[in-house]
Amino acid sequence: MTSSLHTGLLRIEGTADPVAGLLPILHGLSPSTAGGAGVDEEMRRNLAYGAPSSLLPYTRQGDYDRVRAERELPCVVLANEILTATFLPSLGGRLWSLVHRPSGRELLHRNPVLQPANLALRDAWLAGGVEWNLGMTGHWPLTCEPLHAVRLNAPDGTPVLRMYAFERLRRIVLRMDAWLPSGSPVLLVHVRLHNPSPQPTPVYWWSNIAVPEDADTRVLGPAGHAFHCDYVSDLTRVPFPQLDGADRSYPGRVARAADYFLDIPDGERRWIAALDRDGIGLVQTSTDRLRGRKLFCWGTATGGRHWQEWLSGPGTGYLEIQAGLARTQLEHLPLPAGETWSWTEAYGRLEADPAAVHGSWEQARAAAGAALDRLVPPSALAEAPAAADGFGEPVEQLSDGSGWAALEIEAGELPASPQLPFGAPGAEQQPWRRLLATGTLPVSDPPAAPVTGAHWRRRLEDHAPDWHALYHLGLLRLADGEADAARQAFKRSLGERRTCWALRALAQLAADPQEAADLMAEAHQLRPGLRELTIEVLDTLLAADRVRAALALIEALPAATRAHGRIRLAEATAAHAAGDDDRVRRLLAEGIRVDNMREGEVSLDTLWLAVHPGEPVPPQYDFRMSAG
Repeated sequence: MTSSLHTGLLRIEGTADPVAGLLPILHGLSPSTAGGAGVDEEMRRNLAYGAPSSLLPYTRQGDYDRVRAERELPCVVLANEILTATFLPSLGGRLWSLVHRPSGRELLHRNPVLQPANLALRDAWLAGGVEWNLGMTGHWPLTCEPLHAVRLNAPDGTPVLRMYAFERLRRIVLRMDAWLPSGSPVLLVHVRLHNPSPQPTPVYWWSNIAVPEDADTRVLGPAGHAFHCDYVSDLTRVPFPQLDGADRSYPGRVARAADYFLDIPDGERRWIAALDRDGIGLVQTSTDRLRGRKLFCWGTATGGRHWQEWLSGPGTGYLEIQAGLARTQLEHLPLPAGETWSWTEAYGRLEADPAAVHGSWEQARAAAGAALDRLVPPSALAEAPAAADGFGEPVEQLSDGSGWAALEIEAGELPASPQLPFGAPGAEQQPWRRLLATGTLPVSDPPAAPVTGAHWRRRLEDHAPDWHALYHLGLLRLADGEADAARQAFKRSLGERRTCWALRALAQLAADPQEAADLMAEAHQLRPGLRELTIEVLDTLLAADRVRAALALIEALPAATRAHGRIRLAEATAAHAAGDDDRVRRLLAEGIRVDNMREGEVSLDTLWLAVHPGEPVPPQYDFRMSAG
């Protein structure tokens, strides 16, 4: 069999695709300044650098449920004699499956369901496969968005899948080439990140690799220390794998969720593997640009087991092994103006002597490292970048991403390239095309989808004649970290017309919880049917201790809206604050299912314990990641 590429449909039980909301994400990320023992000066600089002040121009993707039915997803399949790799371009280009053909073994955690959950920067996220993360700390904004994809051919005829996108917050062009040469025991993925800006930009990359987990799965890598994060304490350098009397390289035996970022010494080959009791499993390796490696586990406590079932269904335990640009996921690095960073990753089936794999740490990592060198020598990986440079031009369009890159090309901010055919602007981009053509942004309610970029701001600073243009000017200023200037624009917008959009923006910028509650209450009156705004209003009222106002608003909602999980949780929270714990117990007994429960959120278990002191938290309400 020679190497092949074909498109098809993946049949899977899943929900409808998450829907993007109308409300832009105005909050940002806090710098990760905390660092404990063993954190050096370079890491401290990176921890403090690059956290965005907002997640503009993105809106939340929180509109989904847990009602699943069989559905079909477009996929692209690469195959050779040894491996079959299935990609989902419509979901962030995720590598969904990697099957070792001779044994029939699936090397990844191939999720049996397609179920969004609230773990990404924009909310919706999927477990399983290999997720590519670009931009800023967290699961990236395009994880549930389509990427552009084309087919190319290598000079020897090997088909190549190229997926690419323009990440709008960092304004970075991503290009990923994946190919399986005939006879290759590894899938090759070559990644390029290009900063077209005249200014350096913070950058972040982690390849998140989900693999099956049981009590005998051992994660190996070339390190004797790790930077440890357990979501409670500061990031600290610790011995690995032995910590507090337990071997942390067996994540299926660890009670609590935790991150272990392997501290790989300079000069060591970059790799990480997850091997079963027989010494068989997935290995990932790369060229040296991809410096970091990480082990993440959910833990075996009730909360960790519940999270895995919430994401993948019963009996589907998994862990993640990851690879990134920095040593930890809490860091950003500066990508210089006009520069391109690139590296090559390889994924394949590793087999090593099981006695060594489950022996001492030194024996285990030596055996796995030697097996990796036999599977794919470092010299073979070093040749991959030159091979990627020799790929021809696209010969077939396989999927279309968004029209935002095409708009930036039209605006003269991105160069057009036959290697990356970004297509034409779509419906979302038309208001901004009008601004380019006429100098005036057309008024619409709801507003046009947000943009970021200095050139858009210059156009609106020069000409913002109405509430709509002033609102977008405020968003652009806020994206640049200028909160006071943004506030002035939002107030000017309200002077032209009272809208929920500018009121909400001002509320989120307000330092006084009472002022924020007043603004959000007025915003809700202007748009009472917008559920995502209703949820935010309730959060703001509760933060201002206006529990009676929150309950009154809930009781006036239509029954279908009031039944939404987030709103039922707000009702129970307000009732508890008002001293009506019988109402809370009734709501909990009837059932509160928050479809977009946030990773790390403890609202349901905290509420249960508040009204059932001394009683164990039922599994359906236990999302605690730090409980041992």
